[in-house]
Amino acid sequence: MTNVILRLPAVKNRTGLARSTIYLRISQGTFPKQISLGGRAIGWVENEIEAWLSNQIEQSRKTKK
Repeated sequence: MTNVILRLPAVKNRTGLARSTIYLRISQGTFPKQISLGGRAIGWVENEIEAWLSNQIEQSRKTKK
């Protein structure tokens, strides 16, 4: 299994969320936490972002029935 790391621009593009919203949701515990890549570089695990997106879709569909 290969772990793919997404940088912030890719996370913003995939989720449609702004940088500030991503960090707000991380602080609220409702978005996957970033990981340190060394120095000042950070990223997110792609599988965690995909799981979060799937959950958001599922929750959205449940509330609209």
